[in-house]
Amino acid sequence: MPKTVLTPDAPAPIGPYSQGVVASGSFLFVSGQIPKDPKTGAMPPDVQGQTGQCLKNIEAIVKAAGATLADVVRVGAYLNDLADFKSFNEVYQSFFREPYPARSTIQATPPGGCLVEMDAIVQLRK
Repeated sequence: MPKTVLTPDAPAPIGPYSQGVVASGSFLFVSGQIPKDPKTGAMPPDVQGQTGQCLKNIEAIVKAAGATLADVVRVGAYLNDLADFKSFNEVYQSFFREPYPARSTIQATPPGGCLVEMDAIVQLRK
């Protein structure tokens, strides 16, 4: 049976979903994270700040499950405007080291006027 992961160090779910779900004890599936600071509720104004906050939120959920960003195997990135790809990528690469996770980067309309939303899949170590 899947186990949910919930931490106050990432924004609380605003709908019928969990921050993260551990499946088969081996994988954590992190729900899409918007760039909302869980303590202040504020969002950075630019894509670089929003990318960093999304990744901090993902990192908090990953940590709550007992893992690190080095255990992330896949990231889904949803950008409001692909013209922001270079700025997004500059921040993204500062959070991960080789071997980098697999990633899809898709132009989409994240909720609430966000410029970025990201989700992740994490391999948990036993």
